[in-house]
Amino acid sequence: MRTKYNEQLTLLNNEMKNLGILCENAISGVVGALVKKDNEHLDEIHEIEAKIDQKERDIEALCMKLLLKQQPVASDLRMVSSALKMISDMERIGDQAADIAELVRYVENCDDKILDHIGDMSVATIKMVTDSVSSFIKQDINMAQSVIDYDDVVDDLFDEVKNELVKKIVDDKTDGESCLDMLMIAKYLERIGDHATNIAEWVFYSVMGFHKHED
Repeated sequence: MRTKYNEQLTLLNNEMKNLGILCENAISGVVGALVKKDNEHLDEIHEIEAKIDQKERDIEALCMKLLLKQQPVASDLRMVSSALKMISDMERIGDQAADIAELVRYVENCDDKILDHIGDMSVATIKMVTDSVSSFIKQDINMAQSVIDYDDVVDDLFDEVKNELVKKIVDDKTDGESCLDMLMIAKYLERIGDHATNIAEWVFYSVMGFHKHED
């Protein structure tokens, strides 16, 4: 019985990893389209979002099977219940990547410096997503803590984008709409960082039995 249960826990870890990869692909794909001014591949982001939604449902079904049929011990119960919370944040990451894709279609001109900051934000948020999921699979609270700390990097980059856009609007009020679109894109990336932080906080609960912000 325990062997079968361990196999299902391994499957859960693999599915969480695959969901994380889909989230990473969504972020890199949509920001890549923005930076390269390549709108032809934006529909692929919605396809990835649909895969994320399906993977969320698959993992939810697996978690329910583990909870209802396997009668997990306390540590495993925390792991499974944490996974259920985490996939909700990961699904929101897919939604926000799709929201960015819609905005990218309307961005016509953007300063290279701002694009560089947006690119840096995408790299930082992808790192946070990757490491938060890895910390869950490895049950590594030190890695989870590094994700929580790294959110400051994303927040600082968002502030840089915001300040650059304010300067741009002051200098050229005719480009205000594109600037607002870019600000929304940066805000969505900042929210993705927040979701990765939430995932990392659930790792603390999974391992230690308390939520990080309760410490």
